[in-house]
Amino acid sequence: MKKKKFIVLSVAIIAIALLLEASIFQYFNDKNAYRTSTVLVDRVLTVLNKNDESKNDLIESLKEDYKVRAKAVSYIIDAKPQVENDIEELQQIAQLMMIDEIHLLDENGAIYSGSVPKYFGYSFDSGEQMSYFKPMLNDKNLTMCQDVTPNTSEGKDMMYAITWNEDKTKMIQVGIAPKRLLNEIKQNTTSNVVAQMPVYKGIEIFAANTDTKVIEGATDSNKIGIKLDTIGISTKHITKDKLLIKHVKIDGKHCRCMIKKSEELIIAVTIEDAFYTQGSLFATLIVGIYLVLASCCMIYMLSRLIKERFEKEKLLYTSNTDELTKCFNRRAYEANIAKLDLNKTWIYLSIDLNELKRANDSYGHAAGDELICAAADCMKHNFQDYGSVYRIGGDEFVVLITKQTECFEKMLKTFDDSIANWHGKLVDSMTVSYGYVFSSEKSWDSVYEISKVADQKMYQSKECFYRESGLNRRR
Repeated sequence: MKKKKFIVLSVAIIAIALLLEASIFQYFNDKNAYRTSTVLVDRVLTVLNKNDESKNDLIESLKEDYKVRAKAVSYIIDAKPQVENDIEELQQIAQLMMIDEIHLLDENGAIYSGSVPKYFGYSFDSGEQMSYFKPMLNDKNLTMCQDVTPNTSEGKDMMYAITWNEDKTKMIQVGIAPKRLLNEIKQNTTSNVVAQMPVYKGIEIFAANTDTKVIEGATDSNKIGIKLDTIGISTKHITKDKLLIKHVKIDGKHCRCMIKKSEELIIAVTIEDAFYTQGSLFATLIVGIYLVLASCCMIYMLSRLIKERFEKEKLLYTSNTDELTKCFNRRAYEANIAKLDLNKTWIYLSIDLNELKRANDSYGHAAGDELICAAADCMKHNFQDYGSVYRIGGDEFVVLITKQTECFEKMLKTFDDSIANWHGKLVDSMTVSYGYVFSSEKSWDSVYEISKVADQKMYQSKECFYRESGLNRRR
């Protein structure tokens, strides 16, 4: 009975999850269709509205156009995330977009994918040409286009445009060889611009005369010369500079249609409903299979994960902990001092036991171990809340105080009292020598310079102890 209930519950959960996934896909498909259409509409208008400007102005408009191309590539990759690491698909997109290169950069400005694999690994720190785009790291709403500049890798003259994707997780950069500029100028007519717009199967673009509604440019050249209303796109209720969204039927196919009107042109972009549906159905099927498998494997995977995490934490603890004293060991010490900032205030305290050899020779190594452990316990008790305690040798300890350094004198007095009041089972008393240095005492070259000075002070303290006590240090 319980098994049947579990099966019914699992089926119900999977069904709800699939319905929810289908709804999410529908929402994002609509959103991506809107974004893609908006970019394409704006791009056509941006290019076509510059037809009558001077050459220099046109070149400037092309820079804006390249920014739009970068955004268009970004939206295409967001709409079809499976192409992100597909070099051949990115090369195809580059060809469709009439650009030479596509690069995908992470949030740190490093190229991790694109249409040209030999550039992988280059970053904004790779040279003057790449560093031009560093402002992108500080402003994720920024889109930039560079003038013709020799690129970092080969010194080849290129023009690059870059933008962040919609969710600001990566940057998309497109590169165009400057020889394309003259070709762009010659080809910047309505029919040529629209005909060469990069579109996937299922997407169409139309540019029609505002007054006559006759199509002057289209990705399907067979529709040039036909009115928009004739092919199924109603021109009613179209307002200048306002994007109109509607559903239309073209060639028997249901499409989402985005329309925008300028002074001279009406631009319409249609995307077949089936453009996203096939991918959504496939993705839903994959998720369904995954959910079925996940319901069977979840407990097993969870138990393995817990076990592996426990073993990893245990290994990490063991590799950084001194077995005898449970303080941090030398490995942890070396790793942590490398992270210390000389511009911040902290204290390096070097501590060494006195008369350890005499205790070992007189009472045995168990007595020596008792002293070492007792000293470590006193250090942890007094300093652990303010920093870290390390055993870096037999009876050599280091304490790094990184918190409340202004209370150090009070900490040290409490530590001295705990050492003076200690009594063991095998050894009656314990003394230590120490030396300490504040990182703020002066300008240091390195942490190792500070440690050397602290060690010197500790050895001076030890010499003073043996001199005043009259004991032989070698006994």
